[in-house]
Amino acid sequence: MGGVLIGFGIIGVIIAAGWVVGRIDLLGPTGHQVLSRLVFFVLTPCLLFSTISRADVHVLFSDLLVVSALASLAAAVVSVLVLRLVLRRTAAETTIGTMGGAYVNANNIGLPVATYVLGSATFVAPVLLYQLLVITPIVLSVMDTVTNRGGSLGRAVLRPFTNPLLIGSVLGVLVAVLDVEIPDPVMQPLLLVGGAAVPVVLLSFGMSLSGSRPLQAREGRADIALATALKLVLMPVVAWLLGAFVFDLDHDQLFVAVVLAGLPSAQNVFNYAQRYRTGVVVARDTVLLTTIGSVPVLVLAAALLK
Repeated sequence: MGGVLIGFGIIGVIIAAGWVVGRIDLLGPTGHQVLSRLVFFVLTPCLLFSTISRADVHVLFSDLLVVSALASLAAAVVSVLVLRLVLRRTAAETTIGTMGGAYVNANNIGLPVATYVLGSATFVAPVLLYQLLVITPIVLSVMDTVTNRGGSLGRAVLRPFTNPLLIGSVLGVLVAVLDVEIPDPVMQPLLLVGGAAVPVVLLSFGMSLSGSRPLQAREGRADIALATALKLVLMPVVAWLLGAFVFDLDHDQLFVAVVLAGLPSAQNVFNYAQRYRTGVVVARDTVLLTTIGSVPVLVLAAALLK
């Protein structure tokens, strides 16, 4: 438990440093965007490739992936039923709200948590691949269709394959599955560049929190509450029930499954809401609230399971 708390402490200190950097505007008005692009296009793909390519294939394709997918599916089903049948939201609003309650932040928060708390960034790779390959095309197809953007299916299917995170992950999986030996002079630069990903991600994320205040608008409060409850309560509980009583995961695997399910909503939810001009306030506040709320949830999971 002590090591877990130290891991969370490291994450918290770096996020706090990023918040200070943003608060005093040290890097200027575009500093956060520049760091985010550097992380997305360069640092994280190198980290994912260098980590996954040397990982045990059985970790990449294990029951952990199934448990994570089923927990996400459970949250999505409940969200769709409530948003459509009870709150009477449109298809676009329902899609954004559901994504907020079922799509985890596997990159900005998942990678640091996996690195410092779970012990290896490899644990988050299956979830990242599942979301990029399965969830993202579905979400983009639905949003393109219901917002009448046209020509949606082909773009929605192909778009994830241009994602640098997916490219780095897939190449890493191929190297691991085929047991290809990467020469050390080739791997070392990737390791060095990838090693910068986690701290820069946390600094950038801390900068993004500067000046953010949730629930300032009355719009969508029921949607935000629903997504937050599904993300921070239902998903970890479902992951625990499935892992403990259906898939009979061992103690360490069960801890990993619950932690992955307890990660906050991904910032991609907000990005897509902005792109389609739907549910922007709901997405923004859900991401912020679940990010703050995930800290006690993950610490509680560590206290009970680790």
